Amino acid sequence: MSEPGTAPSSTSGPQAAPDLPTTMRAVATTQPLPVADERSLVDVELPVPEPGPRDLLVRVRAVSVNPVDTKVRRSADPGGEPRVLGYDAAGVVVAVGAEVERFAVGDAVWYAGALDRQGSDAELQVVDERLVGRAPRSLDDAEAAALPLTALTAWEVLLERARLTAGSDGVLLVVGAAGGVGSMVVQMARLLTRMTVVATASREESRAWVRDLGAHAVVDRTGDVAAAVREVAPDGVDVVVTAYSEGNVELFAEVLRPFGQVVAIDDPEGLDLLPLKSKSISWHWELMFTRSLHRTADRHRQGEVLDEVARMVDEGHLRTTLSERTGPISAAVLRAAHARVESGSVVGKVVVEGW
Repeated sequence: MSEPGTAPSSTSGPQAAPDLPTTMRAVATTQPLPVADERSLVDVELPVPEPGPRDLLVRVRAVSVNPVDTKVRRSADPGGEPRVLGYDAAGVVVAVGAEVERFAVGDAVWYAGALDRQGSDAELQVVDERLVGRAPRSLDDAEAAALPLTALTAWEVLLERARLTAGSDGVLLVVGAAGGVGSMVVQMARLLTRMTVVATASREESRAWVRDLGAHAVVDRTGDVAAAVREVAPDGVDVVVTAYSEGNVELFAEVLRPFGQVVAIDDPEGLDLLPLKSKSISWHWELMFTRSLHRTADRHRQGEVLDEVARMVDEGHLRTTLSERTGPISAAVLRAAHARVESGSVVGKVVVEGW
């Protein structure tokens, strides 16, 4: 196996493990349906995909369920064709394309992948090597699978959208901090900046979770959030990271200082941002899949970031946000996991492991 941070010594052409099958098990959606319908996710058998020149073929060992999985399952219509969801995985490389530079057969990897390709709810998945990192040595497969999408999102939120640095101070408000992304934003803000982190969470279990992750102060999201934020940050906050934008623009306008920033990761409809104008507050959208969807020239940054996150995990600076593990991977188990995520009661991440 290649050492982390080094390129494999022999990637001059396609490589594959011996005895790869021609078909594989997978879980797919074929039509947009509520999770209570048994047809919403079904067990299927599909041909094993062929890696392209820059692709890895990965044997998937564990996947996590994100809100994006439930959104795509409910809203996207693949016209009866099996669409494989899953946007977090940990696994092992079993074949590489002819132009792959960073990985070799046998490498343990983790990644979030791309929205416009088949996902990780399958025994084998092809993924662009530029989106892939070497998995942390200190985590098992399920612990690792909980992190790629949320770690990449948190990194991009803090360092690329809000442009925070190691010297940034002030106050950061994380709205919905007990979710997968919020859990990583809290940890990364404490590790990578000097910001005072104020987190909102709606239940005592959630508030205890974000306190344990390192939030300096925790606010009950079901109460008077503005008043509670003013108590811990009387001069206002500098940055808001939000998973709950709908109905909260007035709140953000109230608690943010002039020239503050909002970074939103959700999909609110009909948002009126005019209340932010008098303070010249900027609004940023964050979608972790932008680089892969638009084939940006810097999409290799996601693989580099995942390598850096793995290093921070292995050094004990970041921890997994796995809170529930189940398995094996099947339509019935994934439907139950989707239902848990849709309930809004999960702290951290739900991971499904094994076939």
